[in-house]
Amino acid sequence: MMASRIPESTRALVIKKCSAEATPVYHHAVLETRPLQQLKQGEVLVKMGAVSFNHRDLWIRLGQYPGINFGSAFGADGAGTVIASADSNDALLNKRVFLTPMRGWESKPDAPETEGSFGILGGGRNPPLGTFSEYVVVERNQVIRSPDHLDDIQVSAWPLGGLTAWRAAIVNAEASKDQNILITGIGGGVALLAMQLCLARGANVYVTSGSEEKIRKATALGAKGGVNYKLKDWPSHLVALLAKNGGKSAKIDAVLDSGGGDIITRVNSILKQGGKVVVYGMTANPQIKFSMREVLKNQRLIGSTMGSLKDLTDATTFMSEHRIVPVVSHVLEGLEAAEEGFELMKRGDQFGKIVIRINDKAKAKL
Repeated sequence: MMASRIPESTRALVIKKCSAEATPVYHHAVLETRPLQQLKQGEVLVKMGAVSFNHRDLWIRLGQYPGINFGSAFGADGAGTVIASADSNDALLNKRVFLTPMRGWESKPDAPETEGSFGILGGGRNPPLGTFSEYVVVERNQVIRSPDHLDDIQVSAWPLGGLTAWRAAIVNAEASKDQNILITGIGGGVALLAMQLCLARGANVYVTSGSEEKIRKATALGAKGGVNYKLKDWPSHLVALLAKNGGKSAKIDAVLDSGGGDIITRVNSILKQGGKVVVYGMTANPQIKFSMREVLKNQRLIGSTMGSLKDLTDATTFMSEHRIVPVVSHVLEGLEAAEEGFELMKRGDQFGKIVIRINDKAKAKL
């Protein structure tokens, strides 16, 4: 790629600290024009086509996320096209790619190779890099070719959520054909991707949500059914669903949960002996009660945080083979529409990912 065609600057959505007097804390998201650094050996320049929100982007603004790096760009998820490389013969040139959303975990099966080395793109120091930008300079070994069956909007909805869902559902829960899997809080990006992965594996998926509409949408995508967790006796409704589909003795093989709190207490009677509860988040309560009752049933509680680069490449291969299409709830036009995305995240009524299409209205200076 000719050096003269490489843009000199890019617009990026940057985290700026709010005043100390602000109550409640809500840090600013500011669109800034920034110079692009010259490509070093092993780096490529990606022209972003689409980026997507994660809850952590909102938690950063609320000051509820550790290690915020003010002045850095938001965003862990993004997809686009490699338009330049330090190597003029790079095979990635003009190829569609997405950015790996994390650093510090290559392939170790259980956890990152070095304690404290794991970091996520967007808003932190490891790495000091975010996807909410028109152009991003990134290491070439930290991009993955985009699956051909998806456009950039769909691909941008995949990386962080797909990795988290794969490790929770496939690596840790070991979801497989004909198993009964319960996924709580359907509607979020990770929960939906976990459902799609489990369905592709041939499992029977049941869901919970506080919204009947989200349960209907999940059923339309292939779930066996769902229950409203706002009902005090929701586990008994799930028992009835299980009996209807699998007979009176049917049990749940594994639960994929993002809420925490009393989840094990609620599912104990319908979780099989030796069953697993895999927790990838605790949005309802940051503690989980685990009692002798679960010990006697050999039930397992497993913590699951994102995953390794190997997990992500495995997940992406599986997603391509099964032609899974991530669910997108809203598509916003341009980084200037980001505030709307944060408001949608606050409301929490989305079904799938909130994506920003990066448009060419305000081209970077060439």
